[in-house]
Amino acid sequence: MSDDADRGRAMVVAVEPDPSRVEELLRAAPGLARIVVDVSLRGAAGVANAYVNGASQIVRAASRGESTSEVIQEARASVRAYGRDLLGISDSAEARSASAGSASRAGSGADAGDFSAEALQRRGEELLRQSADVRLDEDSHPAYMRIIDALAPDEARILRFLAHSGPQPSVDVRSGLPLASELIAQGRTMIAQEAGCRHADRVYAYLNNLHRLGLIWFSRETIRDTQRYQLLEAQPAVVEAKATGGRLTRTVRRSIVLTPFGEDFCAICLPREELVLID
Repeated sequence: MSDDADRGRAMVVAVEPDPSRVEELLRAAPGLARIVVDVSLRGAAGVANAYVNGASQIVRAASRGESTSEVIQEARASVRAYGRDLLGISDSAEARSASAGSASRAGSGADAGDFSAEALQRRGEELLRQSADVRLDEDSHPAYMRIIDALAPDEARILRFLAHSGPQPSVDVRSGLPLASELIAQGRTMIAQEAGCRHADRVYAYLNNLHRLGLIWFSRETIRDTQRYQLLEAQPAVVEAKATGGRLTRTVRRSIVLTPFGEDFCAICLPREELVLID
């Protein structure tokens, strides 16, 4: 290590900081240490020097009873500057990266990641400002892109099937008297087979995820075509569940439907005339 680094280390050892400031120093040091370890393995002695010099400044500030926050920021900036030089990152490239980050936060404000009441209020005010801007025209809900990333291909099949065919039958299997019954099986449905899912055994995980995303409802209402319930109640899974419940077992008819939010999502993201499903 260079002479400057040796002198910096000596300064760190020589100064005895105020104990009340040590905790703040330790909170900052691990982040700086990780940077040094990562780049020093590549022979970045300059970054190591920056770390030692920065640590020396922090300890001196602590020993004088001064706030170390500004010194910590300066030390971090120094280490980042050495890192940019080492990796060949120009200021223009960093500016472009910062600009891209700002653009990605344009819809939610500059306080993304900050959940304080003040930051949330600023973001709420920005939303209200945008709502009053007649020049702002949004084609779809901003959550749709994140929802697509959270969907499995089979879930897209289920959504498209619901959008095309409407509400689908489901049944609960219960045992006992109406006012004192026990749930044997819940939400039995043929929706996976009818939608052409590749992994029909995962249908309940699919349906739970679609419900979590606000795209479907598990409705207590029945569909009009009662014959479809008779077909569903004849399926092996329902017959087996009824057999385990004993003599007083019965089915409770329900349905699975798209929410208005789900209908809009399907109309925009899964247009029937353009989507082709490949078996």
